[in-house]
Amino acid sequence: MNPMQQVRIAKATVNIGVGEAGERLARAEKLLTNITNQKPVRTISKVTNPEFGIRRGQPVACKVTLRGEKAHKAIKLILSGIDNKIRPRQFDSQGNLSFGIEEHIDIPGMRYDPDIGIFGMNVNITFEKPGYRVKRRKIQRKHIPHKHQVTETETLEYMQEKFQIKIKSDKEDY
Repeated sequence: MNPMQQVRIAKATVNIGVGEAGERLARAEKLLTNITNQKPVRTISKVTNPEFGIRRGQPVACKVTLRGEKAHKAIKLILSGIDNKIRPRQFDSQGNLSFGIEEHIDIPGMRYDPDIGIFGMNVNITFEKPGYRVKRRKIQRKHIPHKHQVTETETLEYMQEKFQIKIKSDKEDY
């Protein structure tokens, strides 16, 4: 196969949405640091929603962006928490994968810590092929042709090959 046509993981983003600033957000940051060995970044709300008690500009979540070998290790660890089972609808049209885990204690090796509590998290994996820098660079930015864009089936095959995931039908329950 042409090496320029091989799919690879560009980045993996692990996000914990808390919905409020303060102690819970600090505990979520501590948890993300324990799981990924990387310092999380706070994300800020873009709108004010009085029903949820959120003001614009208030920190409400934290996330970690992982690349390279760190991303592979974190994905393998978190996928084992959901028994390596993924639904086909969790892949989008650009071939990216998004899934969630309800409780972090489902991840092997993670124990319940009363100082932290229990948090769920969302994981987004972005895939690309070599040469995608052309789309993002500042000088001479170009369009990526359709035949070079990542598809759902390519990422599905990649995940089955590298991470031994099992595909669940949408009717099956987790």
